[in-house]
Amino acid sequence: MKFILMMHAPWGETGDWQIFKYPPQSFEKHIEFLTELNRELEKEGVLVAIDGLAPPNQAKLVKANARGGPPTTDGPFPESKEFLAGWWLIDVESPEKAYEIAGRASAAPGPDGKPLNMGIEVRQVISGSPTEGRLR
Repeated sequence: MKFILMMHAPWGETGDWQIFKYPPQSFEKHIEFLTELNRELEKEGVLVAIDGLAPPNQAKLVKANARGGPPTTDGPFPESKEFLAGWWLIDVESPEKAYEIAGRASAAPGPDGKPLNMGIEVRQVISGSPTEGRLR
């Protein structure tokens, strides 16, 4: 079963990553934690893909207008206090394993070294086959 684990980070006043304001040692510990988690997931054979995302102040929301053109607006999260910071795509045997991994990711250390307990949204990836015309 494939799951996407989406890391939601606090939205700063500037629309930028708050981790860039961490003291250098705290920033390094945060990155070391996530790097080690990624190594463990690779070693366990469950990591399919992983990526971080640029901060919201670099995002644009695109919607077709009546003429089909792509007007854009600043950032997709005007009313949100959190944003999607990155994601893991994992292939595990059960939802419970996906939840366990999300719990590990949530515990990344913050600027004071304590776990951030940030929200990790867990959603099963549903594959569709165009030839079958149904979800599987």
